[in-house]
Amino acid sequence: MAKKNEPQDLIWRDRKRTFLGLPWSFTVYYLTKTKLITRRGFLNLEEDEIDLYKITDKKLKLSFGERIVGCGTIHICSRDTDSPEADIKSVKQPRKVLELLDRYITEQRDKYNIRGRDMMGMGPHHMHQDTDLPGFEDHGYDHLDYDDGDDDNDQN
Repeated sequence: MAKKNEPQDLIWRDRKRTFLGLPWSFTVYYLTKTKLITRRGFLNLEEDEIDLYKITDKKLKLSFGERIVGCGTIHICSRDTDSPEADIKSVKQPRKVLELLDRYITEQRDKYNIRGRDMMGMGPHHMHQDTDLPGFEDHGYDHLDYDDGDDDNDQN
């Protein structure tokens, strides 16, 4: 039975683990069918949600101390404006959590017919000019003559 302040369609829940892998933290992670939710705080709560279909990459980090107590950290990159990067820090059974994330991310992407390439941004390093669009003039660079070493085809 879900607690009254937990999401309705809860799939997974865990706390950030501290010393010796004990859940003595006020950071709680929730996974629902559509979102990854991070809730921090005791008196003042801060909650961050990432839609699963916006997650573009995941990385599993297993430090020596975490491995000893059976924990791990999952680093997430997403197309979310509030939190483009997030960490699910020191949770038990991180590989199983990663599998759950994979399954529900794929389910959400299939639901919205989205793939990773559909979310790629057009930053300044990816910009290209489409000269067929209005406002882009053809500067006529194809009229330039260059020496290709073949004197038979020169038009001069």
